[in-house]
Amino acid sequence: MADINFKEICENVCDIARIAGKFMSDERKTFSSDKVETKGANDFVSYVDKKAEELIVGKLSPLIAGAGFLTEEETVRQTQNSKYTWIIDPLDGTTNYIHGLSPYAVSIGLTENDIPVLGVVFIASDDRCFHAWKGSKAYLNGEEIKPSAVELIKDSLVITGFPYRIGDKIDNYMNLMKYLTFNSHGVRRLGSAAADLVFVAAGWAEVFYQTDLKPWDVAAGAFIAKQAGAIVHDFTGGDDYIFGRSILATGNNSLNNRMINLLSEYFPGQQ
Repeated sequence: MADINFKEICENVCDIARIAGKFMSDERKTFSSDKVETKGANDFVSYVDKKAEELIVGKLSPLIAGAGFLTEEETVRQTQNSKYTWIIDPLDGTTNYIHGLSPYAVSIGLTENDIPVLGVVFIASDDRCFHAWKGSKAYLNGEEIKPSAVELIKDSLVITGFPYRIGDKIDNYMNLMKYLTFNSHGVRRLGSAAADLVFVAAGWAEVFYQTDLKPWDVAAGAFIAKQAGAIVHDFTGGDDYIFGRSILATGNNSLNNRMINLLSEYFPGQQ
C-alpha cells in the first residue's frame, strides 16, 4: 500500500461528513417519532442513523483499500483486523435529533494499527466541521482551534453525560455533579459526546467527562482534542479511553490533575 496522505483523506472525510449531515438535516424537516426504534433504555435509533451510516461507509470505502469498519449501527460487517479501521457514529446525539435539538453530529475516526490518526466531527445542527489528521493541528471550518488555558475548576465550564446503563453509579454521578455545580462555572449535559470533546478542543468548555461510552462516541473527538493540545485520559489517568469506557478531556495538565483527583474520589476503582 502506498503512503497515506492523511491531509487529503481528511479533506475527503469532511466532505463525506457534510453530505451525511445534510441528509440528516433534510430528513429532520419531515421526521416523526413513529420512525424511531428503541435499542435499550433511552437508547434510540432511526432509519436516519442507518441510512446515514450506509452513505458514509459507501463513500469511505474507496479512500483506503481494505480498511476495516467499526460502526454503531453495524450496517457493514465489523472488521478491526486490518491496518486501518474506520470508527463511525453516523448520528451522535440521536435523542437530540429526535426532539429537534442541537447538537447532533457525524463522527468519523480512523486508526492505524489501533492508533488514532484522523478525526472528523461535523456538527450537522450548526454546520461546523472539526477535523485533524496525523501530524496536524486541529481545525474548525479551516481555522485552528486551541483548548482553554484555565487551570482551576472554579473558573471552568464542565460538560458531562449520563450513560444509558448508569445502574449503581447514579449516586457517584449526582454527587460529583453537585460538587461541580457549586464549585465551577456550571455543568452542562449536551447529549453528544463527539460534540462535547470538540467543544473542549475549541476552548468553549474546560472539562468533559463520562463513563460507558463506545469507541464510535469518542474516537474522532478525542483525537481532535489531543491534536488541539487538550489532555485526554481515562478516569484513572491512563490512555484506555477509546475502548475502556471512561473518558476525561481537559484543557491542560493542571486542570487534568485536579479532575483526576476528583474522579478517583467520586468513582473509586473506575476504569
